[in-house]
Amino acid sequence: MDHICYFCHSKAFEGLLERNQIPEEKRRPLIKQFFRMVSEFPDGATAPELTRDVQDMIRQVTGNPDPYTKEKIKSNAALMELYPELQKKVQKSKNPFDTALRLAIGGNIIDYGPTQAFDLDGTLDRVLKTPLAIDHSNLLKQKIENAGNILYLGDNTGEIVLDKLFIETIGHPNITFVVRDRPILNDATLEDALEIGIDKVVAQIITNGDDAPSTLLHRTSKSFNDAFYSADLIISKGMGNLEGLINVKRENLFFVLIVKCVHMANLLGVKNGDFIAKLHD
Repeated sequence: MDHICYFCHSKAFEGLLERNQIPEEKRRPLIKQFFRMVSEFPDGATAPELTRDVQDMIRQVTGNPDPYTKEKIKSNAALMELYPELQKKVQKSKNPFDTALRLAIGGNIIDYGPTQAFDLDGTLDRVLKTPLAIDHSNLLKQKIENAGNILYLGDNTGEIVLDKLFIETIGHPNITFVVRDRPILNDATLEDALEIGIDKVVAQIITNGDDAPSTLLHRTSKSFNDAFYSADLIISKGMGNLEGLINVKRENLFFVLIVKCVHMANLLGVKNGDFIAKLHD
């Protein structure tokens, strides 16, 4: 984890105290606990692991196991309302695959992590007009056509509605969609995925056995890891999944996302805010 991540987490933690209306008398011990947690955080650990531990600390204080419930319901509902219009846009486009992929990338802007501020409409408009900073989309299409089975790693609620549209456009008969095992931030769980009907367009939905906002193979379940290493093709959505898998050696792993921090932008050789569809090196 880069030193920049610590400053980002500090800012996010300040927002969490306000967001959860933590009373003043409880803030000082929580702040001390947070900085102790940061100072003792192991070298080589990832930013999503720290996010998971901080969120768990706040949940213990508030007693709320899913503090982003309202945001998740709102995000899914808003995108499902847009779904028919976006579906027509894809169907009428000259390149339905490219349009659906771009919309799925644009949906990655729905994030209640460190920034907690995003412009969905503006992002969806921009992603349809802007070149991808890393564009391996033609290769991705080829890999999809040749894959016997595909593992699709989901990310956030709302965003998964646009994943559904992309998956529907792909029309592959053997896609397994993956969600978090338990609530964390606004990441999608099994309940969220079923709510918007992803089960209607994939062969199966599974959880990864973990509640970090990422895919961390040393934490995920054996059944998920077996699926990860046996898949012909993996489509990994979002920056959290990228952070967890960027050092994993795995063929036919594609990262599909919006870059949302300077550190990851530097690692990828792109700019913060760029759109990416990249085959893992």
